[in-house]
Amino acid sequence: MTGSSDCKRLWVPDQGDGTYINPIIHADYPDPDVVRVGDDFYMTASSFANMPGLPILHSRDLVNWRIVNYVVERFPFDDYDQVQHGRGIWAPSLRHHEGRFWVFFGAPDEGIFMSTATDPLGKWSPLVCVHEAKGFIDPCPFWDDDGQAYLVHAYAYSRCGIKNRLTLHRMKPDGTRLLDEGRVVFEDPERHPTIEGPKMYKRNGYYYIFAPAGGVRTGWQTVLRSRNIYGPYEDRIVLRQGNTDINGPHQGGLVELESGESWFIHFQDKGAYGRIVHLQPVQWVDDWPVMGTNQDEYGCGEPVLRYRKPNVGASYPIEVPATTDYFDGERLGLQWQWQATPDPRWSSLSGSSLKLYSFTVPSEQKLLWDAPNLLVQRFPAPSFEASTRLALHADQPGTSAGLVVMGYQYAYLGLSRDEHSNRRGEYAYRLSLTFGDSNSGREKEMSGVALDINEVYLRVGVGEGAECGFSYSVDGEEYTPIGPQFQASKGHWVGAKVGLFCVNWGQGDSSEYGEFRWFVIE
Repeated sequence: MTGSSDCKRLWVPDQGDGTYINPIIHADYPDPDVVRVGDDFYMTASSFANMPGLPILHSRDLVNWRIVNYVVERFPFDDYDQVQHGRGIWAPSLRHHEGRFWVFFGAPDEGIFMSTATDPLGKWSPLVCVHEAKGFIDPCPFWDDDGQAYLVHAYAYSRCGIKNRLTLHRMKPDGTRLLDEGRVVFEDPERHPTIEGPKMYKRNGYYYIFAPAGGVRTGWQTVLRSRNIYGPYEDRIVLRQGNTDINGPHQGGLVELESGESWFIHFQDKGAYGRIVHLQPVQWVDDWPVMGTNQDEYGCGEPVLRYRKPNVGASYPIEVPATTDYFDGERLGLQWQWQATPDPRWSSLSGSSLKLYSFTVPSEQKLLWDAPNLLVQRFPAPSFEASTRLALHADQPGTSAGLVVMGYQYAYLGLSRDEHSNRRGEYAYRLSLTFGDSNSGREKEMSGVALDINEVYLRVGVGEGAECGFSYSVDGEEYTPIGPQFQASKGHWVGAKVGLFCVNWGQGDSSEYGEFRWFVIE
């Protein structure tokens, strides 16, 4: 849930004086797209294999955002019941057409999918496979003035060996399938060696395709323009890093306000923090969009760091996406996602706590990296503290529950029954800090302490640069550092995540569980 405490302590873009600072969301919302419907703005982003998938965020001013829903409860393929790092739901497009909201996305191994809703806060329709294909990604629908429907998409080099081509298809107006094999509308490997994420618009008689080029970390935002939907298209680079620290400023959505203003939302790749979200002003000069500030002679700008807020005709309260959860509702807060398709047996809410039940880690190496029942959320700010209160209900060694920072390299602070407790007598539990490396397939305990109680307070402090320090407390007042510092890292196409776990390192699931009273980020 979001409260005033979140706004005081976390990243707040709204400066309260009519200006905002970038990023507008300092959290991992990759490949964002945005649409305006009346006075409301909605955004979605890639979610890969984390579930629920395709978050829906809402704003009234493009600066203050909150999470309001998800489009996908589960991706309808059995292999996503287990962890599938980097697969699943890639770059979506969000549109509003004929009174309905539409989301299209590409899954690089399965094809192009679509879902619709009349109310973005309600239940979205079951996914429709628009086109089964390997390597088709980043689809964007477009309905022309004459009622004809189209879809433009890019390609995943890792799946089909193509990375610099955009293809346009005719599509059924109801968005359920493609009607032809498609026509290549842009390909220029010398000037744009990678081009992807196309978003199609029409303005003043021109067809526009906004497309990021040059790669995630080092690329730029390209805009294509033509009087004919099939081209030929002129191209212009309209936003690049320039002299700023905002690398790869690209891949997002254009939105036009009733006031006549235009704005562009895009991401910046910030390593362990993921792909954080920026907002750029857009002016139109000779029917070309001019983004950001410090434009060169060719109309290419640099990202703004601070700017006046969009003119939406009113002022709205400061708000940030939720982080803290007291587990006092009927469902988990919308900030949470599982590392795979969730199983209802994994957890329960009692009205005052969250119970995570012990399930066996499926991989032979027994790595937490492979645990599908990991409950995680995005890093919400450059620096923050995440704390939880845990009671372990376990009679035998093998079950561990605690606090985790997940990425390619990861760390977790876990409480378990001490297998040596019978020889030590009063010390029945062990609290351990473990570091893991998904690349080497190894985990190593870095520090541990024996405890005579089953309830403990756990904390991780994340500093600038995503350096993490873990600590614990037996009374919730005084915290004791444990183990060395840990450098958080990104995961597969995502930033680092912070969250909770309860797993069984043995050979069978059990009724043992970790009970979490709250999870607080400040």
